[in-house]
Amino acid sequence: MPMTVSIQTADFDLGAEVAALREADPGVGAVASFVGCVRDRNEGTGVSAMELEHYPGMTETSIEAMIDAARQRFDIRGVRIIHRVGLLRPTDQIVLVAVTSAHRACAFQACEFLMDYLKTQAPFWKKETTPDGARWVDARVSDDVAMARWQLPDADASIGRAP
Repeated sequence: MPMTVSIQTADFDLGAEVAALREADPGVGAVASFVGCVRDRNEGTGVSAMELEHYPGMTETSIEAMIDAARQRFDIRGVRIIHRVGLLRPTDQIVLVAVTSAHRACAFQACEFLMDYLKTQAPFWKKETTPDGARWVDARVSDDVAMARWQLPDADASIGRAP
């Protein structure tokens, strides 16, 4: 059961990542994936770049713990998460979450669960470059609401929470 996390500066190929996740697992009946990209606007302001930072080792451990929580919650067969760091420009891919399972419902739910976690709890820090200068990006209230629907115990919800 492949469950892998990569934090990297390099771009990724969705097709190649999904193929690798499905490889040699005849029990896979569904693949759900999400790819997040840098937008050219946020909160009504133009964005020319985004810089992402993280704590090596801590970030991967935190995401692996949330994958374990997803495995306990959903009947999934594999997970591949890639999160890019460094300087990114509009249209660049930032994140990939891909989940395999025997049936689509579990794959969709686990993919959404993991993406909600990445948006709110994973230890990444994002800084946008705008015409008014650089600004740090906080999690949105809507992202916190999406995460809250999973009703995680406090111990799990705080994994990797930024200070």
